[in-house]
Amino acid sequence: MRSLISRVTLVAALAAGLASCGPKSETVTADDMTQGNPNAKVTVVEYASASCSHCAQWNEEVYPAFKAKYIDTGKVNYVYREILTPPNEVAAAAFLMARCAGKDKYFQVVDSVYRAQHQMFQTGQFREGLLTVAQSAGMSEEQFNACVTDEKGLKALNDRVQKYSKEAKIQGTPTFVVNGKKVGPEEGGARTLAELDAAIAEASK
Repeated sequence: MRSLISRVTLVAALAAGLASCGPKSETVTADDMTQGNPNAKVTVVEYASASCSHCAQWNEEVYPAFKAKYIDTGKVNYVYREILTPPNEVAAAAFLMARCAGKDKYFQVVDSVYRAQHQMFQTGQFREGLLTVAQSAGMSEEQFNACVTDEKGLKALNDRVQKYSKEAKIQGTPTFVVNGKKVGPEEGGARTLAELDAAIAEASK
């Protein structure tokens, strides 16, 4: 992966130190990747990294039930926001690839990366793992290579990570924010469906 995404590393590293400013109101923009009902009373934001094992675990164990209960029913507007955690270049390449695949395939690609995460970390074959995910989403190797080394995409990713970090004071991934209020401790961490149930119920009042 080094030769392929070495240009990612520098930009990704700039986003490694997360700012500690106070949280602001959650404003969904055109850059956000969303699911569910955009007009829902409750907005659930997940700040996560493609290289975060806790995020992958939440995606496998909690997300399916959360999606069925809240996203598919239109009860919430779910927003996924990208944060970079070590190895930053792997997370950055995964997010660039997911965005290149298009909004209609973004969540499918992120899910596939999470599912491939354990094997990639065990083998160290990050490029091969990500390329397999890209190809399963219909991208050629040429498109994949161009995507993860695109300077415009890198700058946009870096800008988003810095913006999100300043607004939400992210200390760890995943971090969940329901209508502007963090669920659980400040340092974040995977939340159970019951914890999200409670936060959504409170925000729905």
